Amino acid sequence: MLEGSIGDKTLKFALPLAATGILQQLFNAADIAVVGRFVGKNAMAAVGSNAPLINLIISLFIGISIGANVVIASYTGQKNDKAVGRAVHTALTVAFISGVLLCLLCEALAEPILGLMSIPENVFDMSLLYFRVYLLGLPVILLYDFASAIFRSRGNTATPLICLTVSGVINVGLNLFFVLVLGMTVNGVALATAISNLVSSALLIFFLAKDEGAVHFSFKKLGVDKRIFIQMISIGIPAGIQGMVFSLSNLILQSAVNRLGEDVMAGSSAAFNIEIFCYYVLNSFGQACTTFIGQNYGANKPDRCKRVLKITFLQDMVFTIAIAGIILLTGRYLIALFNSDPDVIAVGRVRLKFILTAEFINVIIEILSGYMRGFGYSFVPAVVCMAGICGVRISWMYAVFMRHQSFSTLMMAYPISWAVTAIALCAAAVYVNKKKLGDFYSGGRSKTV
Repeated sequence: MLEGSIGDKTLKFALPLAATGILQQLFNAADIAVVGRFVGKNAMAAVGSNAPLINLIISLFIGISIGANVVIASYTGQKNDKAVGRAVHTALTVAFISGVLLCLLCEALAEPILGLMSIPENVFDMSLLYFRVYLLGLPVILLYDFASAIFRSRGNTATPLICLTVSGVINVGLNLFFVLVLGMTVNGVALATAISNLVSSALLIFFLAKDEGAVHFSFKKLGVDKRIFIQMISIGIPAGIQGMVFSLSNLILQSAVNRLGEDVMAGSSAAFNIEIFCYYVLNSFGQACTTFIGQNYGANKPDRCKRVLKITFLQDMVFTIAIAGIILLTGRYLIALFNSDPDVIAVGRVRLKFILTAEFINVIIEILSGYMRGFGYSFVPAVVCMAGICGVRISWMYAVFMRHQSFSTLMMAYPISWAVTAIALCAAAVYVNKKKLGDFYSGGRSKTV
């Protein structure tokens, strides 16, 4: 990451990461498809209605894993192997303990939480059942996210992809076994997800234990380094808040979707599980930007930081527009894989149109947020996204949607909120660029994260 060409290296980093996200979503989509085909559209709606809530719950900790990524990348750039080792064990300890505590808390509050989401009565019981079983896998889900972040910080996105492929195949097999052979419903696909995540996290820990470099894992070294933990959360919590903002706004919009009935819930769920492929592509370049900036900032290389920004932005825009176009052209057939009901397909196509035609705006948000996080400057994009995305979507729902309750009206909240946020982030990035890179040229650059 610190020498030579940049473009080919960011592609080698981002594309396996995008493939990991897409593969993960394919396996998640398998949950929806199995219950949609073999249980019914109410079960499909029940599983789909959980997605925004689950994303909201784990977003904060995914953000902290990004903080771990930045810290480890920076120490790697500084060639401080001892600090890298301490950061690895701190990250994994925090991941598992947080997962256990989060699981216990959410299990206790599961019913009242779902009660706030306007889920129809004929779907609620299955939604609650899926949610409770899914929560059992939270400790290993967070462990996988943090372990993946450790590999990404070193430029290795292939190993998490391999582990996910193995666990994903297990997930699909268990989905079919639990539903078709044992006669389970939504609890079957939730249990399959938990077991497959256990496999993927165990594989990553195994590879870290086999590593002979700075990221070598040993159970004896598990513990929390207070200084490194503070560095991780100072970067990670704002990043997590930013992710929670996305998820919270989606959760609020999901409650509005739930008001429109089972067909809209099912169609929106199917479309979400398709459009998210495009998001994983654009997000992978944002993470590439964060990691490459983190290492080059740690190694005092400001000119490479600027080049990383330009190259990842152009690459992200090209790939995102291409993927969005392909999905739009094939959307009808992709949605039919989940459920062949014409009303469900019609709703899904409406969502794809609104989301994917504006997805290029999201590239600006992801790249600029990743750029600022790479410098350890995570608070600014979090605040901007909170105001621009969550604020605009909530305002739109209550000011516009409540007066004109149609699915199309609701979907307009996405491109409008993205546009407002992108403009604000451009201004914020100019400020951060002057502040952070100015330190290099003025001689005020510190060697700490």
